[in-house]
Amino acid sequence: MREVILGKCGEMALKGLNRTDFESILLKNLRHRLLSCGKFDVSISQSTIYIRPLGESADIDAAFDAALKVFGLSAVSRAAAFEKDMDAIFAGAPEYLQKYLSCARTFKVEAKRADKTFPLKSPDICRELGGKLLESFPNLKVDVNKPDVIVTVEIREREAYVRAGQHKGAGGLPIG
Repeated sequence: MREVILGKCGEMALKGLNRTDFESILLKNLRHRLLSCGKFDVSISQSTIYIRPLGESADIDAAFDAALKVFGLSAVSRAAAFEKDMDAIFAGAPEYLQKYLSCARTFKVEAKRADKTFPLKSPDICRELGGKLLESFPNLKVDVNKPDVIVTVEIREREAYVRAGQHKGAGGLPIG
């Protein structure tokens, strides 16, 4: 398991033929902002920005703070990256989510399955991971209406990502 930063594009998704221009500007701005944080691989796919640290010298805390201030990102979150296998997710997710779930009373799991070849459907992913988290955190109860913590599992092309909550980004369109 390794930690990455995921950024969600907001208004850019609506820009039609100019969308790639806006995405290029956003990537350029992000790379510039992250220069002082170490080496990162910054890429975009399906309106999601992936910021992956390259090497031990990359400061993911500083990179997260920097990403929050870049115009064009509506939401930014830290996530654990896993291979696309439920056993790998079960093995690492409770440890990664410890800091979020140990103090919570209620939670729910949401799943986004961009890779439709993944064998489980979204409701099955939610049920399976929710059950595993209930085993790991006996203090928790499931509340699908007003949970203290929302755990999100995203099954993407390359990897699976598990995160708890997200922070509001600067929003708008990228400048430059």
